[in-house]
Amino acid sequence: MVKKVTGIDTAKLPKMSGAEQHETLLAIKNGHTELREKFLLANARLVLSAVQRFDNTRESPDDLFQVGMIGLMKALDNFDVTLNVRFSTYAIPMVIGEIRRYIREGSAFKVGRNVRDIAYRAVKARESLEARGVREASLSEIADELGVPYREVVGALDAIAEPQSIYEQAYGSDEEGAEIIDLVKDPRADSDYADRIVLRDGIESLPEREKRVIIMRYYHGRTQTEIADELEMSQAQVSRLEKSAVARLRESFTF
Repeated sequence: MVKKVTGIDTAKLPKMSGAEQHETLLAIKNGHTELREKFLLANARLVLSAVQRFDNTRESPDDLFQVGMIGLMKALDNFDVTLNVRFSTYAIPMVIGEIRRYIREGSAFKVGRNVRDIAYRAVKARESLEARGVREASLSEIADELGVPYREVVGALDAIAEPQSIYEQAYGSDEEGAEIIDLVKDPRADSDYADRIVLRDGIESLPEREKRVIIMRYYHGRTQTEIADELEMSQAQVSRLEKSAVARLRESFTF
């Protein structure tokens, strides 16, 4: 079992109860970004668990852990505390997806280390900006903070993005074999097959902007900030469109 990765003694990582995690998540989403590092470290064992799934690869566990932590940060940024879903359920597929992408780069096409470095620095710059009171830092602000051209920041973040299918297994779910799509369906629905048909029809019937947000968010794994930049609207608008779309989809499951 891996005891130390990237200089971190995993045996000494902090622990949080379920209630503490929930309270910390709420605080972070309400602007207390100084709690991010503590929360991420408390959940680093999720990343370690994911890394151990790839112990048959030639990649360094240290590198995989760093990549997985980027996935964990993305999960924290994207997580919606209003949904009745555990953070680990949402985070593990994103962490695993990030690691899989990194490994694929080694065998198919390799994203340069400098690109990955820019992406990692961009994530840290966003945290720094938000810690100084900038809410939902834009990619332009991040580029200015780094002194890197806007296009390079966008390209680097896009290079490490992992499309997230809503039909991927939801690790950590109480229901064995559940997929991510199962976490948003109406629990009163009896047929999973019928649910998927209703969901697909529901997505097609959404207003165009809501449909684009749902597809980019849940099929392509984009963050609200990335969607906002691409669609030229504020993050708050994207959040409202997403919540409205989810509400419409839930209604489509009411028989």
